[in-house]
Amino acid sequence: MRIILASASPRRKELLEQIGLEFEIKVSHVQESMTATEPGKIVEELSEQKARAVLESLENEKDVLVIGADTIVAFGNSILGKPSSVKHAAEMLEWLSGNTHEVYTGVTVYYRMSEGVLSCKTFHEMTKVSFYPMTEGEISEYVATKDCMDKAGAYGIQGFCARYIKGIEGDYNNVVGLPVGRLYQEIKEWLD
Repeated sequence: MRIILASASPRRKELLEQIGLEFEIKVSHVQESMTATEPGKIVEELSEQKARAVLESLENEKDVLVIGADTIVAFGNSILGKPSSVKHAAEMLEWLSGNTHEVYTGVTVYYRMSEGVLSCKTFHEMTKVSFYPMTEGEISEYVATKDCMDKAGAYGIQGFCARYIKGIEGDYNNVVGLPVGRLYQEIKEWLD
């Protein structure tokens, strides 16, 4: 079976490697569009668009499994994606400082079997993350690392920002970008 990760995220790549899957990367260049308004449904919708675009690029190739994923941060009534600027990143961190927010990752897996039958599973996981309060200087110091610029909510839990994480409730890997435990449980029947 050919397994393809429809993501350029180095963190998702590392997580899949950790659970022993052999896969290749094929980035989806689909123009994302959201119709959903609930965080869980948004990430499911976006992950499905990415996975479908890569599957379609493979035409009718059989015995192929495509994994698409998308992560967002929800705080209050706001959805925090990747920051558009350093200033935007600092604003996001000010909001998260001293508060608890939710991280949602949606995953879609398409499996086109050797007989040509197509199966699809889509799900999302949610993890609550609590931050310690951050001073203006600490926010500036973190933003200066540029680690925040390619991450939803303007932070990476696995890097420098770990010093500000008070606690989590749920799957740590979900916050990194891919709930690999749940993913494996969803696809293991296809891997045999």
